[in-house]
Amino acid sequence: MPNIEMIEGADDAAIATWFAARLRAALATCPDIAVTVPGGSTPFPIFDRLAQEDLPWPRIAVWPGDDRIVAEDHPASNVGKIRARLEPVGAKIVPLAQDAVPPRFAIAWLGMGRDGHVASLFPNTDPQVDDALAVRRLTPYPLPPEAPFDRLSLTIPSLLDSAEIMFVIRGADKRAVFDSAVCGDHDLPVARLLRAASAKVTCFC
Repeated sequence: MPNIEMIEGADDAAIATWFAARLRAALATCPDIAVTVPGGSTPFPIFDRLAQEDLPWPRIAVWPGDDRIVAEDHPASNVGKIRARLEPVGAKIVPLAQDAVPPRFAIAWLGMGRDGHVASLFPNTDPQVDDALAVRRLTPYPLPPEAPFDRLSLTIPSLLDSAEIMFVIRGADKRAVFDSAVCGDHDLPVARLLRAASAKVTCFC
């Protein structure tokens, strides 16, 4: 299990400031960096704050950790919403594709569902820490009613190929699932990822 730092009570502005600081630290040692970020409802207000940060955005490639297989202009598209917020400030947005070759990420920013899924690695997809594929096409079960679509998702090895990992967890029910994963009390996807992680993990909760 990696070193996990829990930061409680941080609001969207504080998380955006922290993330921007980590980007600056990574950019101080590399001419260009890549990060992966989540979809869902939680990150987009943080992206809005992040877009106001004075960063050399053209040096930053942003990959969604997962996406619904829909057109970019569909309301369910993660990459479309990421592009709308971060491309205007100069970030390079990289849509997922099954044959994509992800880079080593400076930061892998993850969310987590109540069922312990990360990216679109739902429990029914049985994600493996030694998956030979970098990106998988998956069908969650049950299909979430708000987004009943097949998905593309980075696999656990792709997400772990990162200098550091961060989570943003909102709600007592999700916090309980995450804490149980840290304690090794279940084998949900988040627990598999954390067991295999070697990079530092920061969790905002």
